[in-house]
Amino acid sequence: MRLCRFGENRLGVVDPSTSPGVSGDQVRDVTAALEELPSYRYPLPPGDMLMANLEKVGARARALAKDAPATPIDRLQLLSPVANPTKIIGAPMNYRTGQDEAAIANAMSLGLFLKANGSLSGQSEGIALRMMERQIDHEVELGVVIGRQGANIPRDKALEHVAGYAVALDITPHGKEERSLRKSCETYSVLGPWLVTADEISDPQRLDLTLDLNGERRQQGNTNQMIRDVAGMIALASTFYTLYPGDIFLTGTPAGVGPIKPGDVIVATIEKVGTVRVNVRALTN
Repeated sequence: MRLCRFGENRLGVVDPSTSPGVSGDQVRDVTAALEELPSYRYPLPPGDMLMANLEKVGARARALAKDAPATPIDRLQLLSPVANPTKIIGAPMNYRTGQDEAAIANAMSLGLFLKANGSLSGQSEGIALRMMERQIDHEVELGVVIGRQGANIPRDKALEHVAGYAVALDITPHGKEERSLRKSCETYSVLGPWLVTADEISDPQRLDLTLDLNGERRQQGNTNQMIRDVAGMIALASTFYTLYPGDIFLTGTPAGVGPIKPGDVIVATIEKVGTVRVNVRALTN
């Protein structure tokens, strides 16, 4: 199932029976399925409650979608499919591009890093660039969303904690500061256009991914090029901190990273997951 958030935090099922491609897809409004969420009072539990209750909400959404009217997705303002992650976790230098064993070992030693939750945005929000005297690069990545709380998760159980997958863009300014600071600007973690539930992706390590900038192919690779795979990232992260529903992994990017500027259009696609089309602009106060 493909679930999207749109407009004023409405929930939609993206109709899989239409032609492939964002412009041909239809969304069926199933916001009423959110009535399946438990009621909470302050202090709220950590994590994204939709992801924590995805099975129950998803079942109701499927039932509602049968009779819900369809709206072309290109008429909707798409938000990030995840609203409230406690963490956005990145994987630096995580793709093999002909490195020798020493380079691969160095990439493994870098571990993972965190991005501010405020950097999260959806397709329709676009990317708002700041400090444009610096080079600011695009990176297409497989986004992995956690659906079940866990700590010290064994590698062979790691994928059982995944709620689903999305296309992600990790926007990266150059600079001397720690990467967690540079990468944490608002809109610098794009996730979308929807969440594909984990049952739709049998193997997250066999997915083609591409990025086109203004119609020109800039990045192309396959998730089988990852140095540390999805299960390994989940297992590693969970030894340092508890993972909560809605936590997002940005799993690294293939070769071809390059600069973006206001006016650019990024189209990023991941096989079996979807395509995001994002406009780049300058930040205005």
